[in-house]
Amino acid sequence: MDNSQEAPASHDPGTVVGGFLRTVQEYPDIVAVRTVDGQTSLTWMQVRQRVASLAAGLRRLGVRHGDTVALMLKNRPEFMVADVAAMCLGAAPFSLYATLPVGQIVQVLQNSDARLVLCEREFLPQILGARSLWPNLEHVILLEGGGPVGTLDWAQVEVGVQGFDLETAVAAVRPEDLAALVYTSGTTGPAKGVELTHAGVVRVALTNNLDTQCSPSHRYLSWLPTAAMAERVVSHYMPLMLGGTVSYCADTKLVAEALSKVAPHIFFAPPRFWDKLKAAIQAQWAGLPQGQRAAIAQALEFGLEKVRLEQVGEPVPQTLRERCARADRELFASLRQRLGLGTDDVYTWSGGAAAPRHLLEFFAAIGVSLNEPYGLTESSALGTRNPRQQIRMGTVGKAQPGVEVMLADDGEILIRNPAIMRGYRKQPDATAAAKDAQGWLHTGDLGTVDADGYFRIVDRKKDMIINSFGKNMSPVNIEAALTTSGPFICQAVAIGEARNYNVALLTLDSEYVKDWAEKAGLPNAIDIEFLARDPRVRAQVEAEVKRANEQLARVEQIKKYHIVGGEWLPGSLELTPSMKLKRRVIASKYAADIDALYVETV
Repeated sequence: MDNSQEAPASHDPGTVVGGFLRTVQEYPDIVAVRTVDGQTSLTWMQVRQRVASLAAGLRRLGVRHGDTVALMLKNRPEFMVADVAAMCLGAAPFSLYATLPVGQIVQVLQNSDARLVLCEREFLPQILGARSLWPNLEHVILLEGGGPVGTLDWAQVEVGVQGFDLETAVAAVRPEDLAALVYTSGTTGPAKGVELTHAGVVRVALTNNLDTQCSPSHRYLSWLPTAAMAERVVSHYMPLMLGGTVSYCADTKLVAEALSKVAPHIFFAPPRFWDKLKAAIQAQWAGLPQGQRAAIAQALEFGLEKVRLEQVGEPVPQTLRERCARADRELFASLRQRLGLGTDDVYTWSGGAAAPRHLLEFFAAIGVSLNEPYGLTESSALGTRNPRQQIRMGTVGKAQPGVEVMLADDGEILIRNPAIMRGYRKQPDATAAAKDAQGWLHTGDLGTVDADGYFRIVDRKKDMIINSFGKNMSPVNIEAALTTSGPFICQAVAIGEARNYNVALLTLDSEYVKDWAEKAGLPNAIDIEFLARDPRVRAQVEAEVKRANEQLARVEQIKKYHIVGGEWLPGSLELTPSMKLKRRVIASKYAADIDALYVETV
């Protein structure tokens, strides 16, 4: 299925850095990057000056066309400076997840052939530990400076080199050159380096802009890991080539506050963020006087009724429209302003996992339409998206302009577009398995498509649960029901392959549960492992599992579960840096607990 509309060729700068220079020329005095608190702020011309100085310094250190450059930086203005400086030299930058242990950093450095890394002091122990095992890492450039012997001060590298001409360097970069390496999460083995070209990345930004219609006045909020493709597209490549202002939030715990301050025009977040935001909104409502609570409850019911009628294609009665419009004026518009989602043309995306329908309906009812796109790192994040004014909840929308999407005979989703990866770095066999001779990317995801071209994701082919009765089930759907049934359950792993019934491993939301326990007067309220065994906490979890089961078919329901403790952290044994479950590792580590759940009691 192909949507033939494409970005005008006249807008194509050829390369990402060509687009950057065009942005500088057109909007030199507009703020390009800033910290949320405003302490650091650079215009596009100032970014260009810093990029030129750093690029000259990197060239002096030996960075050349075709090289790779590693970055281990939080979300901060210097990330854009470093990433673009490397690209201007014809090198391919890539980001290391902040949670990567030394061993995995070494694997990535070896695969990438990087001889230079720019990092913050916080990550210096990991980088130096990796260099002790990978001596080919010649230069470690420390942002804050003052590092140990063997490191270089960023400020000294960024002094530039007389005679270096940025425009000449950029002109030597070709559309077919690598613009970036983006390493996959590595759920089943070592991360793979996805090679993305300048031509492909440019196509991604221009294709997305057909929908988002970005302008130099647009605001972006960068808070997800810069090693993730979604973050690079939404808060890096698009403003680089289309203008706008990027505000950086270095601490994910402060993202809700940053959202409120920045009020971005485009905001991307995983379902877990939206679920927590919903809980915070409802907690705020719960503290209001009874009369206000009743008014909000009624307004929400009106909104939900309208949303549900629209979703099934039924007409919305005029009386209901008027009630919803009044509720929006009196209640929800001011709420959106406080959240930072009140901009008239704000575009909100939810991705990384499927959001449950009740979450989508809630936000739609208060005037925040969550669009669930679909794409892989290997497809440069291009794939499908709901038309902005025609969102069908539970789907990932239609093929994006210039993108072909179809189902294979077994239901696997295939994607073909001009931005498909060149391949996995140094892994020709893996590349051939993922990308066929006709240019189709085999996603590994199972899906369906309706008569209007809207796709739905069923699950990963390799993750589907087939129980002992031959029933196929999606663990992702089951897990989503569990993790959005209340605030206690943070993560869930559904298990039932070749078994008579499903069970689950659950983690607790440590921050919420500790706060709840303290208010409830529980002993040892700061010990999450102790709380996981407390009967009062377990009763809350039991209630959430029951609510989740009410949303599931009988065969999908969770019969037993085991609380393993607090949440798994990104980059842990159980969770990838991009927060994907390492199912095989989890199944092995908790094998005894899983087996115990299948012991029948008399």
